Amino acid sequence: MDTYSFLRELADSWALLALTLVFLGVILWALRPGSNAIHRDAANAIFRNEQQPAGSDKDLRPVKEA
Repeated sequence: MDTYSFLRELADSWALLALTLVFLGVILWALRPGSNAIHRDAANAIFRNEQQPAGSDKDLRPVKEA
C-alpha cells in the first residue's frame, strides 16, 4: 500500500470519526447541566454597563459627508 492510499484511508475513516466525536463533545459540553447561568451571563455582558435606553436618531448632530 503506498503512502497516498494509506493516508486517504486514514482520513476517510479515523479522522472523520475523530472530528465527529470532537463535534459531539463540544455540543454536549455547551449543553451540560449547570452551564445555563454562564451562557446567560455571556449573552447579557454587552448590556451590563448600560444605564439608560439609547437616544433617538434626532438627538445626534448631522454629519457632513464628503
